[in-house]
Amino acid sequence: MSPRIEVDRDRCVGAGNCVLTLPAVFDQDEDEGLVVVLDPEPPADYAELVARAVQLCPSGALSVAVPGRHGPAPAPPAG
Repeated sequence: MSPRIEVDRDRCVGAGNCVLTLPAVFDQDEDEGLVVVLDPEPPADYAELVARAVQLCPSGALSVAVPGRHGPAPAPPAG
């Protein structure tokens, strides 16, 4: 089982950094502009961009859950 993107829409502020980083995986809803995950288990080819989207989220609404692990995986360090 591959890592799964999780979102807390209550924390999302609609900045859109995730959409700009990876539009094949993230979108924003029409009503509030909040994140919508189009593909919660994207291909491994997107791993770096998913990690970058998680890093760039100003509200911390995005995380990546790793199967067999409790809680989301920590975001990799910026840089």
